[in-house]
Amino acid sequence: MAVVRDLRVLLRLRGFRRLLAVRLFSQGADGVYQVALAAYVVFSPEHQASAAAVASAMAVLLLPYSLIGPFAGVLLDRWRRRQVFLYGNLVRAALAAATAALIAAGAATWLFYVSALCVTAVNRFVLSGLSAALPRVVDAERLVMANALSPTAGSLAAFGGGGLAFVTRLAGADSDTAVILLGAALYLCAALASLLMAQDLLGPDHRARRPRLGAALTGTARALLAGVRHLGAPSRRPAARALAAMTLMRFCYGALTVMVLMLCRYGLASDPDDGLRLLGLALGASGAGFFAAAVLTPWATGALGGPARWIAVCAGSAAVLEPALGLPFATGPLLPAAFVLGLTTQGAKIATDTVVQSRVEDGFRGRIFSVYDVLFNVAFVGAAAVAAVMLPPDGRSVTLVITIAVIYGAVAVAMTRFDRR
Repeated sequence: MAVVRDLRVLLRLRGFRRLLAVRLFSQGADGVYQVALAAYVVFSPEHQASAAAVASAMAVLLLPYSLIGPFAGVLLDRWRRRQVFLYGNLVRAALAAATAALIAAGAATWLFYVSALCVTAVNRFVLSGLSAALPRVVDAERLVMANALSPTAGSLAAFGGGGLAFVTRLAGADSDTAVILLGAALYLCAALASLLMAQDLLGPDHRARRPRLGAALTGTARALLAGVRHLGAPSRRPAARALAAMTLMRFCYGALTVMVLMLCRYGLASDPDDGLRLLGLALGASGAGFFAAAVLTPWATGALGGPARWIAVCAGSAAVLEPALGLPFATGPLLPAAFVLGLTTQGAKIATDTVVQSRVEDGFRGRIFSVYDVLFNVAFVGAAAVAAVMLPPDGRSVTLVITIAVIYGAVAVAMTRFDRR
């Protein structure tokens, strides 16, 4: 296979191998930690989980990405990236161990959330640093290949870490504490792997002159605002509309995710372990929908005559199928509903990425994608907060399902009207 051949070429590069090891350990630990957080908040027998608790967990996982992400690069251009990987992963290992201790001691919930928030905040620097360091270990000829394979390998590591966390928790041994300590051990392995590289190997080059930190941070904020203004021009309104549509669809995805979590915990399972198994199946079905979207979207956008029409089809399909599959609130339709949700959400996202890349000027593209990232995650967290207000304890809310279907339908109608203009 071409992918295997390309990976063999890259693995001959010692610097790339070592940077990839840091990524695999780090993102594997992320997968473990995220499942551990969700399991502790929702599926611990000693907890009476609520939709509000789920919303809080999602805020802890996602808001640091949105609030810190646009500014992470400013600091990464000042700190040695190898040291970011070393100290960042050591800090995360220590914080994860502290989180496990808080769980074992039955400490106040807010202390647990503070610890978890710090772990995910540091994560933003590590992931950005991995991307920024890649050109230092791969030559220009192989950089595109490395950019394609390295993040994919990291995503697979995160998925594998999540699976390992599921297995560890279902195995029993003081579940939540054991899973989080497993994540701490993997963070420690990532820190040790970074020691295989010289301090200056990954940059940045400090010979270049840079503005002061305060000026750089305020400049980043101004650049983001300039990116938002850039979307207001008539020629770029298709990109703005696609972003708005994707933000609403991400909102729908977030609200339905909270509903599925509550259904798995209380509505459809007899005990927390059965609920966790059902959640694993639902996540697998949603992941299959993501994969199907990657295969189907290129063909669909060509057949329909453009990505905007595919966004409309995705939203319209979700408006019809999600209530049809979701309103029975039964295990059988849950897995097809998760598949449809993954397919339509990821299909619309791929199409939105295409519209933004083709309509936005190159000099603004990075800033627009930073804005996109903020909208994407804030919409998800906002949806979780709304779902927390609307959902009953068992997750069976006809009102929420119908409201989400109406939003999907409105997106489909709006994108169809815009395309006809």
